Amino acid sequence: MSYLPLPEPGSTPVRVMTIAGSDSGGGAGIQADMRTFALLGVHSLVAVTAVTVQNSMGVKGFHEIPVDVIAGQIEAVASDIGVQAAKTGMLASSEIIDTIARTWRGHGLAGTVPLVVDPVCASMHGDPLLHPSALDSLRTQLFPLATLVTPNLDEVRLLTGIEVVDSSSQRDAARALHALGPQWALVKGGHLRASPHSPDLLFDGTDFHEFDATRIDTGHDHGAGDTLAAATASALAHGYTVPDAVAFGKRWVTECLRAAYPLGHGHGPVSALFRLAE
Repeated sequence: MSYLPLPEPGSTPVRVMTIAGSDSGGGAGIQADMRTFALLGVHSLVAVTAVTVQNSMGVKGFHEIPVDVIAGQIEAVASDIGVQAAKTGMLASSEIIDTIARTWRGHGLAGTVPLVVDPVCASMHGDPLLHPSALDSLRTQLFPLATLVTPNLDEVRLLTGIEVVDSSSQRDAARALHALGPQWALVKGGHLRASPHSPDLLFDGTDFHEFDATRIDTGHDHGAGDTLAAATASALAHGYTVPDAVAFGKRWVTECLRAAYPLGHGHGPVSALFRLAE
């Protein structure tokens, strides 16, 4: 595949922020985001929202970072280093979501810096990572600020009430998500397990764009959603259009799935480390 341009040694790379939780097992969250950023030649900026206690078997618990610290991380970086794109992951609570939205608007980032919202509601094992009361904050506070939202099918159902089972219901879900305010909505089809393909559908309120890939047969797919969103945000920071950025992110996560490896006694992570061997 073709990659994003790497910075010349000594030159400042593009800067992309992850606003997400820390995964102690290293498979998802900010750890997955930073691996993708580094291997795409992007400088990582971080606002940690929560610290999880997890391994390859599941999430044992998490601790929310105080909202003033979360806001402070975003403010410190935006006022000094500058942010060229950002993506969100685990946000845990309505208070955290409201704080991020308020900080994003307050520092003039809304509408100027591409924001990819990956609405993480639960881990791949089904462990909750978002308080149920926070769904309304996602819909009303953060989605209207988003350049792109990237839910999986379980998250689509929680956010819209639509059960995606085929291409028709996938289009219904994309329309419902877009009506919540983002510029673009991506309905990922990776959880349509009956299909030999992984069809993703992008919608801007007028036109649909379809992205397909042959499903990679692996049980090691921890962090796939984070990786897709991080790669897409990286492409947006380089000036890609949203459809081109999503196409790049789709190709990147497919290769990361192809390179996934076992870890511990459960699900291993998708791996961006394949690029080191090229």
